[in-house]
Amino acid sequence: MEMAVANHRERSSDSMNRHLDSSGKYVRYTAEQVEALERVYAECPKPSSLRRQQLIRECSILANIEPKQIKVWFQNRRCRDKQRKEASRLQSVNRKLSAMNKLLMEENDRLQKQVSQLVCENGYMKQQLTTVVTDASCDSAATTPQHSLRDANSPAGLLSIAEETLAEFLSKATGTAVDWVQMPGMKPGPDSVGIFAISQRCSGVAARACGLVSLEPMKIAEILKDRPSWFRDCRSLEVFTMFPAGNGGTIELVYMQTYAPTTLAPARDFWTLRYTTSLDNGSFVVCERSLSGSGAGPNAASASQFVRAEMLSSGYLIRPCDGGGSIIHIVDHLNLEAWSVPDVLRPLYESSKVVAQKMTISALRYIRQLAQESNGELVYGLGRQPAVLRTFSQRLSRGFNDAVNGFGDDGWSTMHCDGAEDIIVAINSTKHLNNVSNSLSFLGGVLCAKASMLLQNVPPAVLIRFLREHRSEWADFNVDAYSAATLKAGTFAYPGMRPTRFTGSQIIMPLGHTIEHEEMLEVVRLEGHSLAQEDAFMSRDVHLLQICTGIDENAVGACSELIFAPINEMFPDDAPLVPSGFRVIPIDAKTGNSQDLLTANHRTLDLTSSLEVGPSPENASGNSSPGSSSRCILTIAFQFPFENNLQENVAGMACQYVRSVISSVQRVAMAISPSGISPSLGSKFSPGSPEAVTLAQWISQSYTHHLGSELLTVDSLGNNDSILKLLWDHQDAILCCSLKPQPVFMFANQAGLDMLETTLVALQDITLEKIFDESGRKALCSDFAKLMQQGFACLPSGICLSTMGRHVTYEQAVAWKVFTASEDNNDNNNLHCLAFSFVNWSFV
Repeated sequence: MEMAVANHRERSSDSMNRHLDSSGKYVRYTAEQVEALERVYAECPKPSSLRRQQLIRECSILANIEPKQIKVWFQNRRCRDKQRKEASRLQSVNRKLSAMNKLLMEENDRLQKQVSQLVCENGYMKQQLTTVVTDASCDSAATTPQHSLRDANSPAGLLSIAEETLAEFLSKATGTAVDWVQMPGMKPGPDSVGIFAISQRCSGVAARACGLVSLEPMKIAEILKDRPSWFRDCRSLEVFTMFPAGNGGTIELVYMQTYAPTTLAPARDFWTLRYTTSLDNGSFVVCERSLSGSGAGPNAASASQFVRAEMLSSGYLIRPCDGGGSIIHIVDHLNLEAWSVPDVLRPLYESSKVVAQKMTISALRYIRQLAQESNGELVYGLGRQPAVLRTFSQRLSRGFNDAVNGFGDDGWSTMHCDGAEDIIVAINSTKHLNNVSNSLSFLGGVLCAKASMLLQNVPPAVLIRFLREHRSEWADFNVDAYSAATLKAGTFAYPGMRPTRFTGSQIIMPLGHTIEHEEMLEVVRLEGHSLAQEDAFMSRDVHLLQICTGIDENAVGACSELIFAPINEMFPDDAPLVPSGFRVIPIDAKTGNSQDLLTANHRTLDLTSSLEVGPSPENASGNSSPGSSSRCILTIAFQFPFENNLQENVAGMACQYVRSVISSVQRVAMAISPSGISPSLGSKFSPGSPEAVTLAQWISQSYTHHLGSELLTVDSLGNNDSILKLLWDHQDAILCCSLKPQPVFMFANQAGLDMLETTLVALQDITLEKIFDESGRKALCSDFAKLMQQGFACLPSGICLSTMGRHVTYEQAVAWKVFTASEDNNDNNNLHCLAFSFVNWSFV
């Protein structure tokens, strides 16, 4: 097999290095000719015919070669590149499969041990049942052996605890100490991040992950120990004491504070011992567990706002892998003291799936993300470095968590707001925005209006996706403009802010995303225009930096978030951020009752009375079967900077605005619930949807009808799904726009999205005239009558613009009418849309 592949590569390489001369014989390219062609290929792998002719004119050593042969050389060169990439991808997949096979074999061995243990326990129980114990002395003799007392304040005592923690952690990571079951919806495979499991029938909640990472063990341990960098719920982590252990390891006493996910429950903190050491087989271990008693922990004042939670033996086992990289085992085992929260919230604190999503899976995903970034496999927008984009995401998440929790040691205090008993209004006049640069010291502080509520039968992913894609349905552009103006020192800063009209158009520009697209970082441009007569034509666009997480409906236990902050158009790396947003957390329907929310100590949940779905309150009480309804907790927090003399005015505005947002969310929630009027949302032309399959068929048939040639090459066995795939993967940019007075794009293939540098959702906010320059618009207008009369038109080469403002050249553009399936394709009653194909496009 390898010899055949080698022979094929040799033949393809030999064919690349030869061309036909004038006599019809194959002649080998000279080294100088190949070097000249390679230089051009490095700049533009797919040159247009004009560029190829220009190359022959400018380079004398290529003068004796036909343009068609030059074209063939570039085709072969692209094919060879594609083969190399495919070979590299297959080698990577093979390595992943080998490592995954090793992990599965270890998991199989563990399960076999667990079966043997259960068989032994079963035999023992049978023996006990047949034995009648009548001697009371036997009962007295069956006392639990007393563990040796250990002093947690002495190095020897801490070392003893550390060794016990290590043994317990290893038994969970690779043994049968915990009854593990596969995480729902997380099947292992070559493209998966790892193998995930959750606990059942054990003390507390636990989750485990195994995966292959292309980083060295020491680097992985260093990253994972820096928990605030990847664990979004970690507020702070402080190492109080560190000393070496006798076996070359280190012991640390660590105090960690975590955020509460909603306004309805107190935050948690942990006082733990962390033990870092290496094993005889070369593996690296970082294990951790809680210490009982106060010991040398933090003082009572710093921990008074938290409920002390317990971390049972947890940690990371990192083993070097043959050929580079590491195999990592992660275990998180917690007791989150669920008694301290309202009954309806207890599933959040008793769910292993929530711990898996927040900690275990997040840790492995973060390591994989860093590994891919270090290998240069990921590309980000606007020329920003990955570390800068990660910092932006962390600052947005941390700022939102700070607003939701409102810790007193950060300077937050609750203020009273007339008529807003269901909304918590907090103010911070002391810290002057830790997330904001010192240049804004003129501000009096930050005011936050926040609320939490119960939603019934509302899929969190669908709700967040709707709020992201349809901002005009719930947001007030003037409030966004106000927040943006407070962060600028320009002429339009409040209070003399000009009245502005929102055009209803938002453009979402992607910046970056995590490896499984569970989190997206993007810039949102809201287009607005001043209503003042003297500058009526001046743009008043507002820009937001935004992260969106959890819009995958198949993710189990994951919360969905939409967090955003106003920014300047050319935001620097240290741009000030004052985040606001939404968080939707699914909760299991098997425990709790909606009435628990009404009896909680927070008046916020009075809003849930208007959100019940069903004919009567009794039907929404949660007493129904677990599969009949789903519930989630929605938390809203909006922050507003203010000057000292405008504090009361801003507080009133904040309450009124948050009330209007809540009302809009209620309306949306009722619409997207299964019993609502619109059960499904999102782009109806998303790849794979029935509408997209039908549209692809219409596009192909209409192209053949008008131009007499095939747009797509489909074999005799090809079905409609294959037509969509061919259209989606077509090398030319193909876009469809509506037949409105102002045509708006409704569909594009992958090349079209790449050319416009946008997404399928944001595409629907882009008009046809926006992508053409002045000459392109003139050419389109002059040929539009021809297009509508004969059904197609061919536009000359030109330049168009992407949503990022970059110029794109194309060799030719073809436009044609797209008709629905009908015998008469000339009947304008069957006209569906207009399609455009941009041939041989490239960025200037």
